[in-house]
Amino acid sequence: MKTALALAVAAFLATSTAPAMCWAAPAELVIWGGPVYTGAKTAKAEAVAVFGGRIAYVGTRAGAKAQVGPKTQIIDLKGAALFPGFTDSHAHLREIGNRELSLNLEGSKSAAEASGRVKAYLAAHPGTGPVWGRGWIETGWPEGRFLRKGDIDPISSGRPVLLTRADGHALVANSAALKAAGIDIATAAPAGGTIERGADQQPTGILIDNAMSLVAKLKYVPTEADRRAEFDAAFKVEAAYGWTGIHSMSVSWDDVLLLETLDAEGKTPLRVYNAVEGVEAGPLFASGPRATKDGRITTRAIKLYEDGALGSRGALLFEPYADAPGSNGLQLTPLPVMREAMKKAKAAGIQVATHAIGDRGNATVLDLYEQVAPAGGRWRIEHSQIIRPVDIPRFAKGGVIASMQPSHAIGDFHFAPSRLGEARLAGAYAWQSVLKSGGVVVGGSDSPVERGDALIEFYAAVARKDLQGFSAPNWHPEEALTREQALKLFTSSAAYARFAEAELGTIEVGKRADLSGFSVDLMTVPETAIPKAHAVLTIVDGKVVYRVP
Repeated sequence: MKTALALAVAAFLATSTAPAMCWAAPAELVIWGGPVYTGAKTAKAEAVAVFGGRIAYVGTRAGAKAQVGPKTQIIDLKGAALFPGFTDSHAHLREIGNRELSLNLEGSKSAAEASGRVKAYLAAHPGTGPVWGRGWIETGWPEGRFLRKGDIDPISSGRPVLLTRADGHALVANSAALKAAGIDIATAAPAGGTIERGADQQPTGILIDNAMSLVAKLKYVPTEADRRAEFDAAFKVEAAYGWTGIHSMSVSWDDVLLLETLDAEGKTPLRVYNAVEGVEAGPLFASGPRATKDGRITTRAIKLYEDGALGSRGALLFEPYADAPGSNGLQLTPLPVMREAMKKAKAAGIQVATHAIGDRGNATVLDLYEQVAPAGGRWRIEHSQIIRPVDIPRFAKGGVIASMQPSHAIGDFHFAPSRLGEARLAGAYAWQSVLKSGGVVVGGSDSPVERGDALIEFYAAVARKDLQGFSAPNWHPEEALTREQALKLFTSSAAYARFAEAELGTIEVGKRADLSGFSVDLMTVPETAIPKAHAVLTIVDGKVVYRVP
């Protein structure tokens, strides 16, 4: 009887388009006690009811009360606000877990502090094998430079140490690591990479983009147990930030298979949409789009790389860097290789997501997309940071999604003007311009490059100021978004970018019950209050995966 009733209700809900609806069965979950922002035409409601993992009612509190039965779970928001499930549309899931479990230099305020943290880590983790860490960024450091091997050599006792910059596009290796990798004055940088050298032409320890491959053999190969632990840590972090889903970028094929296994074991609390690392895309081209039975893990995209990052001067520019006139950045992948991968993706029904940061990098990817898939296909450019104004309308014209990370703007304005000069800032982090031209923008964090807090991303989108409230006078405040636009970045547009707008992205009857609750009303509070708030509730498929009592 119970099964028959559930099937009947599920079938009814699947065909229902009503904004509020009652049914015979009691709800499994009812949420009220705060504003409910649906992201749909009926923008606001008082309560939501859930049955069978889907939204079964959206409307007044009185209407929801009628759906309460003896076994209904009731959650009182106590003034907090409820939204469609927030999705981080660009993150690196397992790497988030790795950050939590390894040497993390995030937040270091100087090269000296970063070195001190390395010293403390080495003391607490004695041994002889290579040590890897990540998260340093020289922005605002009194030294005014990257880390160098000279910062690490005195405290590493001859043990190889390799520390990746926050953006993941550069690292510093100490002398022991350079020696172990066979890098010396005669070593040539590979195409798409740079070995930074001092006045004596000796390597400083800084390896940029493809040059990082020279030390890959020193990387510890994680066991399956390590990878499971990293995914578990990442899921906990993301759920606590209020994310119900992640578009995970540059995923190895082994990790796709592991995520599918974890889902079968009931160990994937959040929704994951995978973009497979381009060089490992063969199995995906063979299988076509794939998803687990419950839809929790979907793999339908590949990730390609056009250029590097702005901070490490690897972003590909038409004109030289303002602070490095001899450099235009780096092309990481040969164009014929990119074009061939795109053709295979199109034939297999696979979405393409290409990393491009510099203006030339973005223009080149737009050119390739127009050549290979002129009719569109929801292909994406990841970051889309620096765009020539003339290229902005090409996103809408080609149906290309601009996958942008608001927090990059509030961090990068401390160095981007010196990298780009005044004129190129007109197309930098141009969220509003892309939207006004008719394009689709989705929002992510690029965690662990950034902290990954959903509320920092929302704040950055609407304030375009750093967390201290500062914004440079030439930082184009007109590119900031309205609250409604920012909400779409992380909800309905994120659903569209993964071909799931019929199932996700708004609070409507019949859609999956993915919901995010935050301690403040993001649509009305002063912008300064947004990054000080926190997630209070994360629900996926009607199940509570994180809650602050």
